Amino acid sequence: MRKDLGVKAAVYPMPVLMIATYDENGVVDVMNAAWGMICDYDKISLTLSESHKTVKNIKKSKAFTVSLADKKNIAAADYFGIASGNDTPDKFERTGMTAIKSERVNAPIIDEFPVTMECELAEIVSTDNVYSIIGKIVNVSVREEILDEDGKVDITKSGILIFDQFRAGYYVTGEKAGQAWSSGKELDK
Repeated sequence: MRKDLGVKAAVYPMPVLMIATYDENGVVDVMNAAWGMICDYDKISLTLSESHKTVKNIKKSKAFTVSLADKKNIAAADYFGIASGNDTPDKFERTGMTAIKSERVNAPIIDEFPVTMECELAEIVSTDNVYSIIGKIVNVSVREEILDEDGKVDITKSGILIFDQFRAGYYVTGEKAGQAWSSGKELDK
């Protein structure tokens, strides 16, 4: 038996993305966004409202970083979604987090978050149905403590958060359920 829920954003999991920018005065702004994903090997798409302070900053600076939030920093990550940079200009300072200027783009890296993509603005897509910021990823940096012995990101060490839109909860990634491009090979026989 199935039950109709009506119209819902029924995709799970959603990322917990921290989008960081500088404003025209060099002030750090960070927002929490779930509606974003990789759209090519070297591109990320963020579906945001044009009214966000972060979007205004991206339009001016032509750059931003996108970090994956983690359990250790859940309070700050959630706060970045609660407070608006339009209304709370010191919201980054209130978290006590550390911003490091990227060497590749005109945007801050939030040092505490485990994975960060440094992006140049590639395109803004604006239609009647979508407003998306497309970023060209020019580098990915990670905290060394989440790397395995081969130098690859170990998700089980990262504590990276995922968002459940059904119940507005944060969860932690980590349990491996199968191997991509291998788990289904038996069905190909």
